[in-house]
Amino acid sequence: MTTILHIDASARLGRSHSRRLSARFVESWLARRPHDTVIRRDVGLAPPPPVTEAWIAAAFTRPERRTDEMRATLAVSDALVDELERADLIVAGVPMYNFGLPAGMKAWVDNIVRVGRTFGFDRSRPGEPYWPMLAGKRLVTLGARGDWGYGPGERLEALNHVEPHLRTVFRYIGITDAIAIAAEYDEFADERIEASMRAAEAAVDRLVVRMTEGAEAA
Repeated sequence: MTTILHIDASARLGRSHSRRLSARFVESWLARRPHDTVIRRDVGLAPPPPVTEAWIAAAFTRPERRTDEMRATLAVSDALVDELERADLIVAGVPMYNFGLPAGMKAWVDNIVRVGRTFGFDRSRPGEPYWPMLAGKRLVTLGARGDWGYGPGERLEALNHVEPHLRTVFRYIGITDAIAIAAEYDEFADERIEASMRAAEAAVDRLVVRMTEGAEAA
């Protein structure tokens, strides 16, 4: 059995290309593996609260020393980390907003990068004082971009702070298996976005087949 954490970060609903791709992935997966579990988290419609001074103080206080107020401050973060821990596969529909993550997705990232939960820290530890605490999970990022050419080696690669950001964050907490597919040309509203979406959907279909066959073999 595989547990999928399905995240959407777009502020748009029916017109969202990233939502369309993430839904296609999950629906195609369940068509092939109907008994798997999906956890749904929509940070586009219901963004987590941003990190505050009180959040930081609570997160860096040992659990046994936290007050009731501190535990309440971390309640949403705890729920998000619990979902992440349960998941074997994270499927994230994440559009590019101003070259980076939507605010709701950034808030999600800030809430799940937690000392003692997803990464460890010991300043007295020889060598590297940080270590990842999650492993054996996979990340699939399904994106949408207004312009084109943000992929590796392309004209706007240096301006893409979506997939590189997520790969860095997930690697930091121990998730190194990451795949990304994105549609482009959204701002042009012509046949190019339609062609890009068709190509992205075909890539999603191929990926689902490959990953589900691997899951069945395992």
